[in-house]
Amino acid sequence: MRSDSCPTTCSRCPRRARLPRRWAGAGSNGRVLAVHERAVDQELVVTERIGVLTGGGDCPGLNAAIRAVVRHGLESHKLRVHGFRNGWRGPLDVTAQTLTLESTRGLLHLGGTFLGTSRTDPIAEPDGVARIHEALEVYELDGFIVIGGEGTLSAANTLAAEHGVPIIGIPKTIDNDLGGTDYTIGFATALDIATDAVDRLHSTAESHNRVMLLEVMGRNAGWIATHAGIAGGADSILIPEHPFDVHQVCRHLKRRHGSGRSFSIVVVAEGAVPADDTLNLTDYELDQFGRPVLGGIASSLRPIIEAQTGFATRETILGHVQRGGTPNPFDRVLATRMGVRAVDLAVAGEWGQMVGLVGGEVKPVPLAEATRSLRRVPEDHYRAAEVFFG
Repeated sequence: MRSDSCPTTCSRCPRRARLPRRWAGAGSNGRVLAVHERAVDQELVVTERIGVLTGGGDCPGLNAAIRAVVRHGLESHKLRVHGFRNGWRGPLDVTAQTLTLESTRGLLHLGGTFLGTSRTDPIAEPDGVARIHEALEVYELDGFIVIGGEGTLSAANTLAAEHGVPIIGIPKTIDNDLGGTDYTIGFATALDIATDAVDRLHSTAESHNRVMLLEVMGRNAGWIATHAGIAGGADSILIPEHPFDVHQVCRHLKRRHGSGRSFSIVVVAEGAVPADDTLNLTDYELDQFGRPVLGGIASSLRPIIEAQTGFATRETILGHVQRGGTPNPFDRVLATRMGVRAVDLAVAGEWGQMVGLVGGEVKPVPLAEATRSLRRVPEDHYRAAEVFFG
């Protein structure tokens, strides 16, 4: 309950003057309530309304996360949940819809996000912070649950840490490169798709005695390329963490063919980095967060490999195929667990956190810690793959 006479409010209120949470206890119905004490009139406040949005690139499992937030919020905590369309664009435009059990039925197995998404940076928008606060006030929200990747959650951290916006983050990105979590929503399904592509390319590569290049997503981290390459038995893996020399790659492929192998599979992440002066890449356009819009490195590699090795070479760029389709069981379960835990944190008033899968448990991690640096492929993972580059 709110009182307009209160000049100073706790962190869950639209006017944003932040006070510490005093205690959290059980309500009369047995559920845990986030309880705050106002400095002026000692009024007790509980979490009642939350907003949810999905930002950045889509991926399998987003709908499962939304479903978990809505169902757990409504059934376990009697919250009102508002869905904002198209990422941060929804709060900026101050437009939302009330989400119900009916509106989220049948979502678990569906790919994409029924709320829509965008790569909108609220910090860069004119009066962006003020408009986010306005959305909180208009819909009387206690805070946001934000499902996003590096760009979306970095913006969320800035809004939370510097502008007092109550936010809980849920990590999703097929790149699996967010800190504070072992796995992000969408990675496991994208890995299934990439591994299946490697398996399928094996048969056609062997039939035609070709070198097959498979380009997968991975802007700054090569998790998909590394794991799909290991699982699919790739003969070379090129990732952002290890700058590659294209001439050395060609020599490796020639040695393979010289020892009796008639074909080779090379898995390359879209963000793979060539060593200095070994491959000239075209300049990429930038997205709203100032990051390059990658794609096409396999097309640059193909003619060089073909010319230097003399082997027929073809490229396959999976692109957005990795983002679409039905989430696999792992992503459905992970999204559900993270959505439930995010609601619990919101109800407990533990804003400024991201939920992460750490050692098999879904735990809160400070947003600042989760977005401080990217989680990249460790050296031992890549060295394990190199053992099989025969």
